[in-house]
Amino acid sequence: MQAIAREAGALLMEHFRRHVKIEYKGSADLVTIADRQSEALILERIRRSFPTHDVMGEEGTRIETGSDYKWYVDPLDGTTNFAHGYPVFCVSLAVEHRGRRIAGTIYDPTRDEMFTAEKGSGAHLNGEPMHVSSTAKLAESLVATGFPSHKRHKNPNIYFYHQLTLRSHGVRRAGSAALDLCNVAAGRYEGFWEFNLNPWDTAAGVLIVEEAGGRVTDFSGGPFQIASHETLASNGHIHGELLAEFQAIFAGRGLDAPPSPVAYAKEREP
Repeated sequence: MQAIAREAGALLMEHFRRHVKIEYKGSADLVTIADRQSEALILERIRRSFPTHDVMGEEGTRIETGSDYKWYVDPLDGTTNFAHGYPVFCVSLAVEHRGRRIAGTIYDPTRDEMFTAEKGSGAHLNGEPMHVSSTAKLAESLVATGFPSHKRHKNPNIYFYHQLTLRSHGVRRAGSAALDLCNVAAGRYEGFWEFNLNPWDTAAGVLIVEEAGGRVTDFSGGPFQIASHETLASNGHIHGELLAEFQAIFAGRGLDAPPSPVAYAKEREP
């Protein structure tokens, strides 16, 4: 898996340096030739080494034969970043056996960072053991989130962003859910949440977080499901606080209104 991810990452970097052409799937959801070529390369390597395995890829690959093994492939997580020359993107691969995720690899080619995990064997960064942070309070935590590329007006995450900004040490929004999960596993973030992610976005990263000692649930604290529309990951220590904040926000309790831009505009007038 690492060899495949590294090869796909090298292909992405070739395109990245050439500033590839952007195409749009919808009003804001884009794809590049790099996405398609990366997925084609990954699929060819999987079929060569594991011809009986099923595959689900972001760019349309669907091989469903009822195999005990299934790959989840995101050939380029962070396409918008990639297309605009912002160096935060990755290749994400996961393997499932009879519905149980057993291995995950996420490769960040811009930093040459290889995040890996095998069920029951821990998580690693470039071959070295990796663990979540020991920070125990949300107020001292750096957390991350993401926003959808389409139907943003129907997504309530701006309220969660605002409330968690006030109650944590800060909220980051980097544009790659897979790398956000890796950064929780590496102890760089204490938590991450996002609405409506796809299986290929989370399959590898969730396993990496869990094997690094973290916790991943839905927004109510229930077990994470691969088809879940709710992903909440943390170092485990602040998970209870995050869940409490989420329930309060969903219930509309204690919501702090953001400062009024109209009032600010009046204050700045000469």
